[in-house]
Amino acid sequence: MCPLPDDDRSSRLTCFSGATQPNEFSPDERSLLLRLAHEAIAAAFDQRAIALAPPSAHLAEPRGAFTTLYYRGGLRGCVGYVLPVTPLYRTIAETARGAAFDDSRFSPVTRDEARELQVSLSILSPPHPIPADQVEIGRHGLLISLGLHRGLLLPQVAVEHGWDRIAFLEQTCRKAGLPPTAWQNGARLEAFTAEIFSDPKM
Repeated sequence: MCPLPDDDRSSRLTCFSGATQPNEFSPDERSLLLRLAHEAIAAAFDQRAIALAPPSAHLAEPRGAFTTLYYRGGLRGCVGYVLPVTPLYRTIAETARGAAFDDSRFSPVTRDEARELQVSLSILSPPHPIPADQVEIGRHGLLISLGLHRGLLLPQVAVEHGWDRIAFLEQTCRKAGLPPTAWQNGARLEAFTAEIFSDPKM
């Protein structure tokens, strides 16, 4: 589980990773995206380009996503795009490389480490405004924003920490660098769901 990182005030944020949501992606699509993440990291060592044309209309849809990397059971990097800014297929390649080489909490992954990395992917639904009393623990992730401040927590975080709805709202405010009651005082509250899947041995 990733620690709470500082908000970088961009569409790319470090994240948490955990349990799965109901399936939108087929087993073949999941395998393809996991292989793509590994290939994007491996190709970076040789400065080798990889094909990023989405192989299907579904994988060409713009989606937010996070890639989380583990090495020998420990977190090794996690980076993602909150908003659907690029086709999912390209997003996975870019966030995999970002998690491997650009997560400021870790040194860049080495070639030897890359051979043992395990990948977990979190595919986000588009965020939508939601009243605070409709937030469902375990189903919704939260994005809270006010001015230049923004914080995001994935759906599984509240479950992992045993938070109730109010605690989840307060912690997302803290993630954004806002007072814990900001969700009651003018902050914009949006929800999303996430489908999360990992390499088979995880």
